[in-house]
Amino acid sequence: MEYSDWWKKSVVYQIYPKSFQDTNGDGIGDLQGIIEHLDYLEKLGVDVLWLNPVYKSPQVDNGYDIADYREIDPIFGTMEDFDQLLESAHEHHLKIVMDLVVNHTSSKHPWFKEAKKSRENKYHDYFIWRESKNNQEPNNWGASFGGSAWEYVDEVAQYYLHLFAKEQPDLNWENPKVRFEVYDLMKYWLNKGIDGFRMDVINLISKSSYDDVTPKPGQKYSDYRPRVANGPKAHEYLHEMNQEVLSKYDIMTVGEMPSTSPAEASKYTNPKNEELNMIFEFEHMGIDRDPVYGKYTDKRFKLIDLKKVLSKWQMELADKGGWNSLYWSNHDQPRAVSRFGSEKYRVESAKMLGTLLHFMQGTPYIFEGEEIGMTNVHFPSISDYDDIDTLNAYKVLRETHGLSNEEAMKGIYAQSRDNARTPMPWNSQTNGGFTGGKPWLQLNPNYNEINVQNTLADPNSIFYYYQKLIQLRHDLAIITTGNYTLLDPDNPDLFIYTREQDSEGLLVVCNFSEKEINYEIPPEYKNGSILIGNYSDSAMGHLKPYEAIVIKK
Repeated sequence: MEYSDWWKKSVVYQIYPKSFQDTNGDGIGDLQGIIEHLDYLEKLGVDVLWLNPVYKSPQVDNGYDIADYREIDPIFGTMEDFDQLLESAHEHHLKIVMDLVVNHTSSKHPWFKEAKKSRENKYHDYFIWRESKNNQEPNNWGASFGGSAWEYVDEVAQYYLHLFAKEQPDLNWENPKVRFEVYDLMKYWLNKGIDGFRMDVINLISKSSYDDVTPKPGQKYSDYRPRVANGPKAHEYLHEMNQEVLSKYDIMTVGEMPSTSPAEASKYTNPKNEELNMIFEFEHMGIDRDPVYGKYTDKRFKLIDLKKVLSKWQMELADKGGWNSLYWSNHDQPRAVSRFGSEKYRVESAKMLGTLLHFMQGTPYIFEGEEIGMTNVHFPSISDYDDIDTLNAYKVLRETHGLSNEEAMKGIYAQSRDNARTPMPWNSQTNGGFTGGKPWLQLNPNYNEINVQNTLADPNSIFYYYQKLIQLRHDLAIITTGNYTLLDPDNPDLFIYTREQDSEGLLVVCNFSEKEINYEIPPEYKNGSILIGNYSDSAMGHLKPYEAIVIKK
């Protein structure tokens, strides 16, 4: 069956349900809270809503540990609430994409409860088990949230693999029964009428081997990704999933794929291969990593590195017929303004970052609060944080690296996932109008200034600028199909590129500094007109701090 590629011209808005809107006073966002703000999302102009997991879960990793794929977790509401949300979203011309988490389940999932009982249990082979090696773990892989990636179970005298928390056992995709259980649960949601899936770490489902990996000096455990990312059967499994499920529905699919190159990504997303529509890559998310402390550092990125990475993905995917997701932030990343822009020039840099991203080729994603310019949070104590990864990182920074509390907190402030998870501030009332109860995570204390009500009242706000960016994307085919060329690659302050097709052309110029800068306009754009800019008095050839301008040929 042939379907249109509507997702290429779409803009996706990511909702973190726990932090969006609470309607019953328990301090946790819920499905009715999303329904309450569909008018707001339709006004913004987005096409698709991606919901982080709302399935039944013990919430060890905020819903990425699923105990029942066919039930809504009571903290979010009921299946009736979900059905109402789906119907209401469609009435507001908004599609719904669900989070599919099938590299692993929760240890409370009925399959795993059965799997632990005995080696003969029919569910035992739904997970990945290994014998001990020299009375120790089967290999030296470390889990993403700390410690070994293996956990011992007395009843079966074996270890099971968990690439993430020990409460998230990995599924055994080698077992065809597992794969068809997954396809069945996907059909359950698609038959309800949802519009697609974002697939969590989907390129980790095929493990190439279980051999040791050489760890970094002084570390007991190693990075599992060389043995796991883009394993030997990943393409085979995703093609099978496409044949069994995805090809039968007019939907959008995006695979979260750490440690993936553009060449590999193009295999996953080229329509000829019949796998997925697009991927999330992480290379630009790694440009500010520290060789010693990893991501938990306040080290600032270099613009030349950012240009190199984003341009590589723009050109190589286009060349090989692949498709990418465009994003600055999500539930696993800090706030874009604080990381890539400037809190001093918050409004200007938020608009600049939006401009840079939304004129590139790919499908743009807006993470909740990005459209009002939310910033990172600086909670005074590590005890104010909730995220499992943040708490583990703090422990490592203090105990392994010997940093002081003050030094460790610098990395937490810069990179904690809770930066993105603070509740959405709707107004300047108590708790930003998010809840009438005690919020599950504190709001950013700046919610009196940065909130939706203030943003909507200001005609020059980030929200209305994003509205224009989204409209331009819908109206101008060149943004979807035009060729990308990077200009002035070695400039440490300016990111300049063109999108061109036939006689049409767009010149995008973005200032990543607080300086006023003159730049050379290519001859063919000198008689062009300003399509959009983030200052009311933009002038061609000169940029103010964090200014962005787009010139149309």
